[in-house]
Amino acid sequence: MDHSQHAHIAEFSYWAAFMVGLLGSGHCIGMCGGLVSGCFMKLQAKGPWPYAAYHASRIAIYAGVGLVAALLGTVLVASGMTGLAQGVLQILAGAIVILLGLDLLGVSPIRNAYGFAPMAWLRKQFVTASQKGPVLGAAISGAINGLMPCSMTMAMAVKATTAASPPEGMLLMLAFGAGTLPSMLFASVLFGKLGPKLRGGLQKLAALFVIALGVATLWQGVRFYLVMYKLVA
Repeated sequence: MDHSQHAHIAEFSYWAAFMVGLLGSGHCIGMCGGLVSGCFMKLQAKGPWPYAAYHASRIAIYAGVGLVAALLGTVLVASGMTGLAQGVLQILAGAIVILLGLDLLGVSPIRNAYGFAPMAWLRKQFVTASQKGPVLGAAISGAINGLMPCSMTMAMAVKATTAASPPEGMLLMLAFGAGTLPSMLFASVLFGKLGPKLRGGLQKLAALFVIALGVATLWQGVRFYLVMYKLVA
C-alpha cells in the first residue's frame, strides 16, 4: 500500500469516526445524558471550567484508549509474520466492529456489556467524585464516563488496533471524541428534549457508520492478507 492510499484510508477513518460520534448524539444523550446532567447538578458547577474539565478528561481517556489499542495492535502484528498478521488483525477487528454496529442497531446476536474498567469500581468513583471539588470532581467524572461500557466507544477502540501507528490510533479516538462533544457538552440542555424516535433514528445512523467502518476494515484486511500471502507463499 503506497503513501497516498494510506493517507486516503486514514482520512476516511477519521471522518467516519467523527461522524459516528456526531450521529451517535441520540445514543449519547439516551445513555449518558442523565449521568452528565446529574453530575453537574451534584457538583453545583458554576462557570465554564468544570464543563471544560469534564469533557477534556473524557476525550483524553478516548485518546489514551486509542493509543493503547494501537500499541496492542502493533505488538500483535510484531509477534508473528508481520504482513499476514496485520491482515488477520484487520479482518478480526472489522468483524468485531460490524458486530458492535449491529448491537447498536439492536439486531446483533451478541450484546456488548464490556467497558474499559470494572463497573462496580467505576460507580464507586463516580459517586465520590463530587467530593473532590467542582473542577477536579468534574475531571474525575469525565474520565469515568470515558471508561464506561459503550458499543460505539468499543467499536472505535477495536478499529484503533488496526491503525498504522499509535499516534494514528490516538487521532482516530480523538476524532470520535470530537464528534460526541456537541451532544455531551449540551447534554444538560438537550436531555429530554429529543424524543425517543429522533434519538433512535440518530442511533441507527451512527450504527450504519460503525458497520461501514467495520466492512471497510475487514475488506482492507482481506486484500492485505491476500497480497502478503502471495509474497510469502
